[in-house]
Amino acid sequence: MPKRVLNGIVCSSSNNKTIVVKVERLLKHPIYKKYVKKYKKYHAHDEGNTLKVGDKVSIQETKPISKLKTWVVI
Repeated sequence: MPKRVLNGIVCSSSNNKTIVVKVERLLKHPIYKKYVKKYKKYHAHDEGNTLKVGDKVSIQETKPISKLKTWVVI
């Protein structure tokens, strides 16, 4: 089974070796047929502490690293 890859923007990098990535997706409303933006935040592992807020990143699913972190930066 292939691992999922998501693209998003770093919205927090204050924790050590951890970033929070905001992933946006478009969803079509079932009644009004208008596209609505949905957001979700993922905690991802950043080994080098190199990423800053506003950077565009790709994250990949991995085995659980901690309670919240199951993604790693590619």
